[in-house]
Amino acid sequence: MAPSRQGLGTRPQLGDEVAARLREQIMEGRIRPGQYLRLERLAAEFGISVTPVREALQSLRSQGFVLLEPRRGFVVAPLSRQDVQDLFWVQADIAAELAARAATTLTTGTLRELNAIQHAMGRSVEAGRIDLVEEHNHDFHRCINLAARSAKLAWSLGAVARYVPRGLYGRLPDWPRIALEDHRRILAALREADPEETGAAMRAHIMRAGELLIAHLERQGLWNGA
Repeated sequence: MAPSRQGLGTRPQLGDEVAARLREQIMEGRIRPGQYLRLERLAAEFGISVTPVREALQSLRSQGFVLLEPRRGFVVAPLSRQDVQDLFWVQADIAAELAARAATTLTTGTLRELNAIQHAMGRSVEAGRIDLVEEHNHDFHRCINLAARSAKLAWSLGAVARYVPRGLYGRLPDWPRIALEDHRRILAALREADPEETGAAMRAHIMRAGELLIAHLERQGLWNGA
């Protein structure tokens, strides 16, 4: 279920990193709702002690990903289609507002930077370098969020976005191509300094990613019989 310790950081970071790994597996459907997460087993699979695993599960519990059942332990919480839709709905609304604000404050230098990121992302899509596509996608959104000059709103977006790990998108069929096309529409609206169109393009972009994830989870059979 869980990978080895390869790629995990030092002790102060272990709890957060284990939580991120498990959250990714839950959101991808590899760990299913109702599945029990045993401390000792996870510790052995990650090659670490039980303490950071317990910290990770407590963190996931506070985020609603797992439940703690008396005398039975941690169990993966239910995850419905509506739950996934809600996560992306919140993310889409905040990202759209940030993009709309960026449209009114964007400098020529930032626009050049976004164009460069977009070109690099296109080359990575052509080369099949999904790892680089994800990196460029992150840089593209970060650049827009910083341009919005709304630090607290950007922080709120980051808090919501962490529920869907970055590494997950690259495993969704067609996501690289669709993301690239969506970015072109966002860039076109930014060039026109049109906040309404920029916000709408960003909202559609985020919601489309949610639709791709839901389709992926359906193929995984997550809601069979639901």
